[in-house]
Amino acid sequence: MLQQDQPDDYMLATGETYSVRQFLDEAFALVDLDWKKYVEVDPRYFRPAEVDLLLGDASKAKKELGWTPKVGFKGLVKMMVEGDLERVHHEIHGHGSARPPGFSSNQS
Repeated sequence: MLQQDQPDDYMLATGETYSVRQFLDEAFALVDLDWKKYVEVDPRYFRPAEVDLLLGDASKAKKELGWTPKVGFKGLVKMMVEGDLERVHHEIHGHGSARPPGFSSNQS
């Protein structure tokens, strides 16, 4: 993107769609918790009924840049959870301490 002759906008997306509930299921399962015990659902924040499907189209990035996603939904959720766990671990134990047990960026 940065090496293009002219700046442009690109959508980077997997072309897959997931619900917030699916995200919660995946994220909380990684730390063996039931999200229903920790998350409050407020209907005021539901998307309007006219939004049927939200789906990113990365065809321009693929065509012009040769870009394709290398991380799927589960991998991305895992990276996010590991990042949060590492951040909290460092806040509690200091920045010089080791990563939390059982989590490393090398895991699939």
